[in-house]
Amino acid sequence: MQNWTDSIVGERMAVDREFNQRVRDSAFTSQEWGLIMTATEFEIENADDAENARIVADTEKVPQIIPELENVRSQMQSMGGAPEGGTRGGGGGLFDSIKGALGLGGSGGGVDQERLERAERLTQEYADELQSHLERKGKWQQVRLAYQE
Repeated sequence: MQNWTDSIVGERMAVDREFNQRVRDSAFTSQEWGLIMTATEFEIENADDAENARIVADTEKVPQIIPELENVRSQMQSMGGAPEGGTRGGGGGLFDSIKGALGLGGSGGGVDQERLERAERLTQEYADELQSHLERKGKWQQVRLAYQE
């Protein structure tokens, strides 16, 4: 059912532009947000019910990339492009990246639950904004029906 998203590429680009300020105001850099969005898929819940259908963010794969977000931030800081003070104290670098990839780093397998929850909230805000945009443009019903096919 992912073909439905092909039909809204232009609409997503418009929402991306509108959503940029919200990303800038969030705990994520634009590079981190890009990685989060790569791991996020969108579905339409209750697609057969015109009144209750809604776009939802499927963030099932996001926990897999949360540890990588710290690497992105560390790399950007080393180049002078990211704000100081990540969500974890100290560490980083190649050794910690290798330990994390092997499952040997920190507690909880390297998934920062707070960052994960923030990412999930922000992706759902994006999904809500996308649906609102489609509704304003008069395209929501067409997209909902395309999802069902």
